[in-house]
Amino acid sequence: MNNFARFDIVKTMKKDIYIMLDIEKLPGGYYVATSRDVQGLVAQAKTFEKTIEIAEDIAITLFHAQKGNIKQREFITYPMTISA
Repeated sequence: MNNFARFDIVKTMKKDIYIMLDIEKLPGGYYVATSRDVQGLVAQAKTFEKTIEIAEDIAITLFHAQKGNIKQREFITYPMTISA
């Protein structure tokens, strides 16, 4: 087996990791994305789509920097109305 074949096998063994992004629209039209799942992830851009693109790049970089040690956590989002 040559080096190219081994590389292809390793390349296809990647796993999908699902993370949640919290995206907020800021005054001035910018968007900022953070994640409870990936510590240190902060992305900001003028459009929603670009914010997602930047967040994905940052998540991949952080994943590799943390040597794949991103832990999947369970969160429950519960909408609540209060009278104040």
